[in-house]
Amino acid sequence: MSVPPALSPAPVTLPPSPLRLRLDGGALVANWRWLKARSGSAACGAAVKADAYGLGAVEATHRLAAAGCRDFFVTTWAEAEEILAAAGGASVSVLHGLRDEDMQIASASPARPVLNTPGQVRRWREAGAGRACDVMADTGINRLGLAPADIATGLLDGLVIETLMSHLACADEDVAMNARQRQALVDLSARIPHRRLSLANSAGICLGADYAFDLTRPGLALYGGVARPEARDAIRQVARVEAQIVQRRCVEAGGTIGYNATFTAARPTELAILNIGYADGYLRGFSNTGRALAGDAALPVAGRVSMDLTAIVVDAAPGLAEGDWVELDYDLPRAAAASGLSQYELLTTLGRRHDRGWS
Repeated sequence: MSVPPALSPAPVTLPPSPLRLRLDGGALVANWRWLKARSGSAACGAAVKADAYGLGAVEATHRLAAAGCRDFFVTTWAEAEEILAAAGGASVSVLHGLRDEDMQIASASPARPVLNTPGQVRRWREAGAGRACDVMADTGINRLGLAPADIATGLLDGLVIETLMSHLACADEDVAMNARQRQALVDLSARIPHRRLSLANSAGICLGADYAFDLTRPGLALYGGVARPEARDAIRQVARVEAQIVQRRCVEAGGTIGYNATFTAARPTELAILNIGYADGYLRGFSNTGRALAGDAALPVAGRVSMDLTAIVVDAAPGLAEGDWVELDYDLPRAAAASGLSQYELLTTLGRRHDRGWS
């Protein structure tokens, strides 16, 4: 007895998400141009790792390349493959270097590894066929990078090094370590043949021309983060988070709101329950501290943010109804102060359930 073939389900058109990110491509490009101007004669690249800090690496790369950015930085070879077409022939560097598992793709890719360890250097010597690489030197952050002692052994002799780079540990602070790291890189660079020298991230660019060298590598500031006071009035917000109202309700005086009853209404209070929570990147740090925006009205978060829902007080916006949209206040410096989270975390934790739309 023959078995009839399984029927393919009819295609289903999914409804739009009750969450959306409005992403401002003009602001992204304006931020890069300001950072480029602050970089002086140095080239200004762009860190688009971690899916452009959660906002969408392909779209961000495409816009930045069109604006003139010629150097992009990612974390893994999979990220490099994702953006190569959007980069349009610009340089792509893989910050975490290359593992044994990466050798096949790295050997065929136009992207360059950033070599961080003696093992990575050996792998590239064996498989790089004389191609250019980048090198990360550790000047004090004690994270990724070759130690000066490793470099002193002649480990890098004979390599074709496009960019010799290091990473500042405390560029967002005015501390002596910044100058020490800068000088350490200068000292190392005198012993290592290279085409370009790079040290400054977003905060490092604000430290001044002495830190720019040949290439800067901003990340956070591209996406609306303010790493130092010098950037506060120049950097524009890129990501705006919006959520739909699931329910309107009134809580009587003395009523509590949310898990563990952390908010008690002092008077009859109008609430809107939003379709957003910590599973969407709106984390519990915003409990009783965050706010939404509706026109000129600021609508405070009431109670604990839960996995998928957040309550806001809407007495100041009586016209809001079920199905309406509100914007969460996601100005990064202000949201970081409200939540206790870093600006980096606020961006990179934004969840997959948001519909992303670039303008």
